[in-house]
Amino acid sequence: MPSVTPINSLEEFKTIINSGKPVVIDFWATWCGPCKAISPVFERFSDNYKNVEFYKVDVDTQTEIAQEVGIRAMPTFLFFKDGEKKGDVTGANPPALETLVKQAQSLA
Repeated sequence: MPSVTPINSLEEFKTIINSGKPVVIDFWATWCGPCKAISPVFERFSDNYKNVEFYKVDVDTQTEIAQEVGIRAMPTFLFFKDGEKKGDVTGANPPALETLVKQAQSLA
């Protein structure tokens, strides 16, 4: 069962990033080839790193969230803790993404 939850509103996004837990969010688009390529990797990390919460935001349906955090390219992965952005990875780069997730895990 996938452990990656879609975020459906700006309010929900703000609640999630201020939860006190380490959160990694995949900002993606349905038309984005690299997004589709890295999605299974992100899902696998969500199974392997239990102390991190994994979410995804479709930038085309959640433009408010994408604008709030300044998304300029897809995929972009952002790591938040206590409402603060702690790290990011742009592009379908599995090793860089895993480093970001390990950074999140270390703050769990």
